[in-house]
Amino acid sequence: MQTILFLCVANSARSQMAEGLARHFHADRLKAFSAGSDPSGVVHPLAIKALEDMGIDGSGQHSKSVDEFDLAEIDMVVTLCAEEVCPAVAGSFTRLHWPIKDPAGPNNLEAFIQARDIILQKLHDAFG
Repeated sequence: MQTILFLCVANSARSQMAEGLARHFHADRLKAFSAGSDPSGVVHPLAIKALEDMGIDGSGQHSKSVDEFDLAEIDMVVTLCAEEVCPAVAGSFTRLHWPIKDPAGPNNLEAFIQARDIILQKLHDAFG
């Protein structure tokens, strides 16, 4: 099983949705986590709502720092930043970059649903 870390700055929206989607749709192949370089401490309620709209319970997820992970145990890091500077982490893992606009900027459910759907498509493209 491949261990994947979804990484952004605040770990409150995009990376949280990616973690929830990966766990829901690809649990047979992926052990998914998410983190941020400067975690906000909370998961945005609209990120949780966007997951709930697909029948995914993200209520148990929480904002985490990348420093909480042993990167030697990670097989792949996916960064999800677009307009901000993505965190850079050292390691011998595979790296992917999915530039997705931060839905917390417009702060409306439609922006979170659009980001969620882009992430879901990228997950399906990458992992079947």
